[in-house]
Amino acid sequence: MFAAIMALPALILAGVAAMAIRFMTSGHPLGGAPEKVPCAEALDFGGARLPKGAYEAECTVQVWLDTEYDVEFRMPRADVVRWLKRTYPVAPEPGAESCDDGADLCLHMNSAATVPPGVDADAVEIDVTYEEPTTARVTFFAFTV
Repeated sequence: MFAAIMALPALILAGVAAMAIRFMTSGHPLGGAPEKVPCAEALDFGGARLPKGAYEAECTVQVWLDTEYDVEFRMPRADVVRWLKRTYPVAPEPGAESCDDGADLCLHMNSAATVPPGVDADAVEIDVTYEEPTTARVTFFAFTV
């Protein structure tokens, strides 16, 4: 019994050390690592659908305190603005003013006035980068806050 009581501090110290090592070496120490999901699920969370002609779509979700869906795909450059306007008719006009670095066009919606009703996400951010004369890379990020 005495030996067990004396070993307890060493066991606690070993546990704390193991947790510290996991925390320092993991990109997601508390869980919530990104997981692949169907793109229909990811886009639906932000009130969108994959546009016709889209390809190379990759979709993930990360859930911990908030829910974050990331989607990246390519589509015909000529169809981007039409897809954005059809998907989000009451959103502000897509522009280049508040885009992330390197994006040529974006649409960021983070209020009830611009995020469509019935959408699970609290905010949706779409950045478009023109890669070639006929190709656009679309990054879609929908999340709760």
